[in-house]
Amino acid sequence: MRGLVGRVAVVTGAAGGMGAAAAIRLGEEKVKVAVLDIKDCSETVNAITAAGGEAQAWNCDTTNEAQLAETMKAVADKFGGINILVNNAGLLSPRIPFMEWETAEVERFMDVNYMGYVKTTRAAFNYIKEGGNGRIINVASRTTFAGAPGQFPYTASKGAIQGFTWTLAKELGVDDITVNAVMPGQVATPGTTPHSDEEAFNRTMQGQSIKKRIYPEHMAALVAFVASDDAAMISGQSIICDGGGLLH
Repeated sequence: MRGLVGRVAVVTGAAGGMGAAAAIRLGEEKVKVAVLDIKDCSETVNAITAAGGEAQAWNCDTTNEAQLAETMKAVADKFGGINILVNNAGLLSPRIPFMEWETAEVERFMDVNYMGYVKTTRAAFNYIKEGGNGRIINVASRTTFAGAPGQFPYTASKGAIQGFTWTLAKELGVDDITVNAVMPGQVATPGTTPHSDEEAFNRTMQGQSIKKRIYPEHMAALVAFVASDDAAMISGQSIICDGGGLLH
C-alpha cells in the first residue's frame, strides 16, 4: 500500500489479538511501530523485527494520562515523530442481564474503552499534527448498530467511540488528519474466546454473506489500508469487516 514506508505508528492493546495483528501488518508495510500494552509485548515486537521491520514495546496504561504523555514523547524521540494512531486497547465483557451489572463495572468499561481512546488521542495529537497527513484509527464494534444483549456496557462504550470518531473527523480535517472507525465481526482472539464458544462462532459465520471465519489478519489489512495514502480521502467512516454479516 502506498505512503506507509518510514512512517511511525502507535498501536495500543498490541500484546495479542487484533492489536498484535495490526502492528505486525504495519511492520510488514515498513512502518516503524510503537507497540503499547499493559501486558508483555515481546512476542509482537519479535514478529515484526524477525521479518525485517522496526518496532519497540512500551508498557503503558491508556487510562493514565501522565504515563501516556511520557510514552508518546518517548516514541516520538525514538522514531522521529508519530503519524498513525491505532486505538485498540479495551475490555470485552461476558453476557450479563442489564439489571445485574454493577455501576462500577459499567464505569470501568467507559473509562477503558472510551476515555482510554480519548486520553491516548490527546497525548498523541500534537505529534500527529506536526507530522502531517495523519491517521487516527479507532477499533470500534458493529454492536453499536446491531446491539448485543447482555453486553450493554461494552456496546455503549463502543457507541461512544463512534460519536468520538465522527466528531474528530469533522474537527481534525483542517489539520490534514483522517479519523475512521474499523469494526470487526466475531473474531477469535484471546480476548473473545472466553466469552463465545465454538458454536457461537459457527452461528455467526452462517449469518455472513461470505461463510468463512474472520481472522485478526483480515482486520489488520483494513487498518493498513486506512492508514495508507490510498485512503487519503476517507474520513469519518465506520468500516465493517465481517464477511457481509451486518449490511450497513
